[in-house]
Amino acid sequence: MLRPDYPVRTPRLALRPFMPGDLDALHDFHRLPEVTRYLYHEPRNRAEVSALLQGKIAASALPADGKALCLAAELAETGQLVGDCTLFWLSRVHEQGEIGFIFHPAFQGRGLATEAAAALLRLGFEGLDLHRIIGRCDGRNRGSARVMEHNGMRREAHLVENEFVKGEWTDELIYAILRREWEKSGPGG
Repeated sequence: MLRPDYPVRTPRLALRPFMPGDLDALHDFHRLPEVTRYLYHEPRNRAEVSALLQGKIAASALPADGKALCLAAELAETGQLVGDCTLFWLSRVHEQGEIGFIFHPAFQGRGLATEAAAALLRLGFEGLDLHRIIGRCDGRNRGSARVMEHNGMRREAHLVENEFVKGEWTDELIYAILRREWEKSGPGG
């Protein structure tokens, strides 16, 4: 079981559980084609984001493997919600996890996703005592790849045209980091 001591702080962010009042801010970026370009789904309408938000609100703790911890990333200075972060507990037996992150385009390219990803890695390694954490992205998504690389994750695979997404074959990049590698680089990458 992982129930973080909220908020989880980074130099510029506060990661916290999602709340009902996050609907407008979450919809503000989940509705954008440039945000969903490399994701499995199309831009979401308000009703879809509302349903999504209900699941995120319920995922403020990580009770067992096979579940996800969903965190709202807000600017520490202003409280503005700018990102949507997830830590998946893939396997208790194999001590495996996965991180995921989506940020509003107005806040991309500033290192905020890198800070959030570092916090997710820390939660996985320190909070769940995981051995290995992965991250996956579309092969064209250089921004997400850089976030993982900046956190010391190494590219383990480049799967060529392995999935048919939104009417086209796409490549997938798989990154990973082991606990001992993370510890050696210093928590936070």
